[in-house]
Amino acid sequence: MTYLRILFVAAIAFGAYTLGARAGRGRYRSIKKNAKKAWNTRGVRSARKTTKAGSRKLTRAIAK
Repeated sequence: MTYLRILFVAAIAFGAYTLGARAGRGRYRSIKKNAKKAWNTRGVRSARKTTKAGSRKLTRAIAK
């Protein structure tokens, strides 16, 4: 599940970059603004927190 979240975020970042490159600077700024707004929504913050906690747990398990 965590892998899918990371993949999803990477796909969004790649898509924003691609659309921005094709649409010009003004559209890129618009996309960036909306992506930043989405990144800070409650649901995404919760998913980031969960992913971070899960990765720490896995790191500790691997380090043992």
